[in-house]
Amino acid sequence: MNPQSLTIPPALWALLPPQANVFETAKSTLFFYILFTYLLKAQRHIRARGIPTTVREFYGWIAQCVIYLLLRLPATKKRVEEEMSKAKIDIENKLVPKGVEVVRHLALPDQGQTSEWIMAEMDKMDGELGVGPNWRHGKLSGAVYHGGEEVEKIIIAAYQRYCVSNPLHPDVFPAIRKMEAEIVSMCLRMYNNPSGAGTMTSGGTESIIMAVKTYRDWARDTKGITEPEIVVPSSVHAAFDKGAAYLKIKVHTIPVDHITRKVDLKRVKRAINANTIMIAGSAVGFPDGNQDDIVALGKLAAGHGIGLHVDCCLGSFVVPYIEQAGLADGMDGRYRLHPFDFRVQGVTSISCDTHKYGFAPKGTSVIMYRNAELRRYQYYVNPHWSAGGVYASPSISGSRPGALIAGTWAVMQYMGSEGYLESCRAIVRCARAIAEAIRTSIPELYVLGSPPASVIAFASKDPEVNVLEVGDAMGRRGWHLNALSGPAAVHIACTRLTVTMVDTFIADLKDAVRDAKIAPSGEGTMVAVYGLGNSSVVGPDMVGQLATAFLDALYKA
Repeated sequence: MNPQSLTIPPALWALLPPQANVFETAKSTLFFYILFTYLLKAQRHIRARGIPTTVREFYGWIAQCVIYLLLRLPATKKRVEEEMSKAKIDIENKLVPKGVEVVRHLALPDQGQTSEWIMAEMDKMDGELGVGPNWRHGKLSGAVYHGGEEVEKIIIAAYQRYCVSNPLHPDVFPAIRKMEAEIVSMCLRMYNNPSGAGTMTSGGTESIIMAVKTYRDWARDTKGITEPEIVVPSSVHAAFDKGAAYLKIKVHTIPVDHITRKVDLKRVKRAINANTIMIAGSAVGFPDGNQDDIVALGKLAAGHGIGLHVDCCLGSFVVPYIEQAGLADGMDGRYRLHPFDFRVQGVTSISCDTHKYGFAPKGTSVIMYRNAELRRYQYYVNPHWSAGGVYASPSISGSRPGALIAGTWAVMQYMGSEGYLESCRAIVRCARAIAEAIRTSIPELYVLGSPPASVIAFASKDPEVNVLEVGDAMGRRGWHLNALSGPAAVHIACTRLTVTMVDTFIADLKDAVRDAKIAPSGEGTMVAVYGLGNSSVVGPDMVGQLATAFLDALYKA
């Protein structure tokens, strides 16, 4: 018999030594504390998701367990492994050049090569996978945010001038320090917070991760929160999930309205609890280019004393100029831009990618805060580093390429407000022309929400048309678009390169819809990958394995 399982009658407590009473009381207290903690976590989880969603998640988990058990059967396991192996080989063949003519540079050459040899080898490597897409033709969704040949020359000149610079050493490279501070200042003014604070980062993902880290440390310091949680729309960038995974933060993902594509505010409010450190919204979101109700989110954040981060990484140098361009009111009530920047009460941080519509070199972004006090929680400071003394850095990286900072500063000086205003006007009009053409002349498709800026996503309302087939058909016509899920859709992020291609895009889209309706192939990349992802409860895991294989292939020399 286990002595701990015995129940001591109350009458005997007086006969026991005092330490026994203390021990039993401590055990009971610990038990009820653990029980209460888990019940509280369960209550918060269910409250944030709602009972129907929780039931669906639980059912999905049970179904997933059953399917995984079936997949362990020898015959099934063998077949799945064979199919996955084929898919992985196909991914590698598309990314890694092969053949006797391909030279693999796996070790340093014995003797250094000449600059002529290096340029010639680069030319050869550019063509090793055949004739690829030429981004200058403009058949891309985002990817290349090109400000023109003069901007390209400005970047090259600035990069060459500061190619060895490192902002980690501001005493050695004082101009780089000055330029970075001025870039942040210019962005703060663009987002109507000249007295705010910020830093540069390597891109939108780092900017968002830095914001998440900032709120974690701020909440721990000011509120004593040790089990932080964030509440974000399902439409936000995956960087929020990535940051939460790195920093051990729980994420409550809130669905968006299927018509407006804005986050469900009632669900956001319900998900906020004592451990919530921040909520988030987009202006505009990557998937479909729509904007969350930042004003309403700001009221929620201010009312609960938590942070509100607005992701403007994609909106960057477009959304701040839409009002000035006379386009904020949209067209007949569609495509209206609502307040989103630091003028909105409750907004405490904003991320903005300079390397998108700012046309700066890739690898630059800015994270902005309402004040310098909040920014300090982003810093990493270690005054106890025994080997090297005091160590301090503003963001994840220690050493950073000052040449990218110089290139960004140079482009912003070259473009000026007038340049960005004209760019905004051209790009937004381009996007709205595409949206209107889909709305009025392609009855099989519909535009998701009411996107105010540069991104247009379209889905199918015809049961005979698979929109992913449409995306693959556009791919065969040279277009490189992005597939989406929830719902299945395709989007295009318009850039300056797209402006002259609107008529071509619409004509190709009409033909692609016709092909998808009359003769669907069922073999395209979008159909294969996103169809697999939605095929069953284990579909996302299969797609995850393919994504891992893709990443592995990137590093196969």
